[in-house]
Amino acid sequence: MSEETRNTVDGQVSAGAIVQAASIGAVHHHVHAAPAESAAPVVRLPVEAPFFEDRETERESVERALGRWRERSGVVRPLVVAVSGMGGVGKSALGLRLAHEAHRERGCHALYVDLDDHRKDGAVDPSDVLAVLLGDLGVHEPWRAKDPAGRRGQYAERTAGRRLVVVLDNAAYGSEVEPLLPVSTDSVAIVISRRRLADLPGALEVPLGPLPGEAAEGLLRSLLDDTPLASGQDTVAEIARMCGGLPAALHVAGRYLRTHRRRPAERLIAALRTELDEEGLPVVEAVWDAAYRELSAPAARLYRLLASHPGPSFTDASAAALLGAEDPDAAYDALTELEGASLVTVWDRDAEPDPDGATGAAQERLRMHDLLRAHAQRRARQDGEPEEAAARARVVRWYRRQAERADELVAGSRMRFALPVPPLPYAPDVPFRSKTEAAHWMTAERAALHSCVHLAHQAGGPEGDTDAWSLCEPLWTHFMDHRHYADAIDAFRAGLASAQRAEHLAAQARLRCQLARALWETGDLAAARNEVDQAVRSAAALEGEPRLRASTLEFRGLLRREEGDWAGAVEQFAASRRIHEEIGNAYGVLLQTYLLGKTLLDQGEPRRAAELLARAHDMAGLQGRTRMLGRTAYELARALRRTDEGGSGRVHALYERALESARERGADRDEAEALHALADLAEQTGDREAAHTRRAQARAIEARAGAVGAEG
Repeated sequence: MSEETRNTVDGQVSAGAIVQAASIGAVHHHVHAAPAESAAPVVRLPVEAPFFEDRETERESVERALGRWRERSGVVRPLVVAVSGMGGVGKSALGLRLAHEAHRERGCHALYVDLDDHRKDGAVDPSDVLAVLLGDLGVHEPWRAKDPAGRRGQYAERTAGRRLVVVLDNAAYGSEVEPLLPVSTDSVAIVISRRRLADLPGALEVPLGPLPGEAAEGLLRSLLDDTPLASGQDTVAEIARMCGGLPAALHVAGRYLRTHRRRPAERLIAALRTELDEEGLPVVEAVWDAAYRELSAPAARLYRLLASHPGPSFTDASAAALLGAEDPDAAYDALTELEGASLVTVWDRDAEPDPDGATGAAQERLRMHDLLRAHAQRRARQDGEPEEAAARARVVRWYRRQAERADELVAGSRMRFALPVPPLPYAPDVPFRSKTEAAHWMTAERAALHSCVHLAHQAGGPEGDTDAWSLCEPLWTHFMDHRHYADAIDAFRAGLASAQRAEHLAAQARLRCQLARALWETGDLAAARNEVDQAVRSAAALEGEPRLRASTLEFRGLLRREEGDWAGAVEQFAASRRIHEEIGNAYGVLLQTYLLGKTLLDQGEPRRAAELLARAHDMAGLQGRTRMLGRTAYELARALRRTDEGGSGRVHALYERALESARERGADRDEAEALHALADLAEQTGDREAAHTRRAQARAIEARAGAVGAEG
């Protein structure tokens, strides 16, 4: 199946429960009227920490700053609150509390992004982050600009004059924050960072240190929840001191004390003192070591292996894939034990409704605090974890199988070269009940899937390289619905390198085309041309792969269109169509005929275009291709209007057919285009009332979808 045919199912991931200190994981524009606020504000914030102590001074300073900011005028910039401090000190807990308080006061949209989820080689591509923020603001994928400048302008328009709360977690530099700030004086941006961001001018700096003694003791007592200790409450002060006032350590210690409430706490204190005095370990290391030593062997092994998990969060099933036990219940029991010890925490419980309105089973996601992940890595080095490479291979293979299953649901039958991964005995499959659930899973696991491509490529060998390039097949479908360019280019390049090592020419040709698409959409036409030309040569050298040869020619034609080389595009589409005719691929013939007609129309040959588009329209009807029926109707109507043939009645009927098709598919961009075309036609025939109605309907869709320049 061609790349032009795909299902678009958009999914969003909302965050869930965390604990205090958990790791939550110059634009030129024309400002139009801000879109009307929706009746139900979008809230993407994780829930607040269940236990919170102190920080009153910091919260009061932010409240005073908000008051002063409301009185300012003439500066189009949000109030930026920069919360900074060492890992485990409670930055995210405070930042989220501030965000929830601001949201409750203002009743506005509240958005959250963990920049570490978008970090590659130490840098964040703001274009990919803007895609997430634009999606949360209601801008559907077909309406999002493809280039970085376009997305910045779209974000500026979408946020201008609005009340928003935006949380940017794990920021490393002020320069990666600036493009993500709402263009609004009425908004608040809360930036959370491990260090002070000196290059973020005008921010209200809120540096955090460890909790003072009384506050640390108060948090620990809250965590104990009135649990009676055999040694009495005097032990709390000593444990709090040993935790150094770090909430992350206090949570682990609190759960340890609750679990062993009948055990004399002096034993824990003595063990900590011994390690501190004799080993010279950091304070919190001793607390985590004590919790780690209490784990059963399977739980301790899973703890060590979770440090290698490819994604920022994980599920029961992906943890089972890491552990690789014959009985998956062993993984569930081990994970329950880790959660009970506060070494992992619930991050999200998310249920995506299916198309019939029923709610699927909640998919619980968990995370490991960055400090605990580092501790697990140290324990793996100290205790020895010989199965780390095997565990990574297992979890990569599990992710590949789930992605292939999701892709089959979302994209249906299309050209694939990887042999599907069979069921895996050590981990269960994700239960996909619909295209929506499958697409939602791909969105939720995007970071893990891209990481798996690199893990497989780094592992190398026949299995690693096959996994790397095979994972790029389902990631292609996801990319076509979610344009995260930096991630896609990075993954396709790694997959291509693995396909080259594996000497799989078909996969190389396919990946070069996919990489080229991402490159030309980001403006790198020269690099895209190089990849496409090599893909065409590779496919031509293969025997028995005519569909691949036709596909590479189609990609070359699409690139020629992007370059404005209409004659070159026509030549490539015609060559691709001949191959499809030879092998009897009816849909391929339909698609290339459509592309030929559309390109000839753009080239200024409406009569030749109308002839081809009429044939494509008939083929779409015979094949039952609803999407292509609508698109061929729209383009044929355009061609007929330019030839003055067919009469306004036929043109009107074709535009109505295109409109009906768009509405059936929920394709709001195609719907808006058809409405504008009908409005133009009504104006041409003197029906001003119909023109006004159609134009208003189209503009309402554009305003709702976030089109650049749309007025609310």
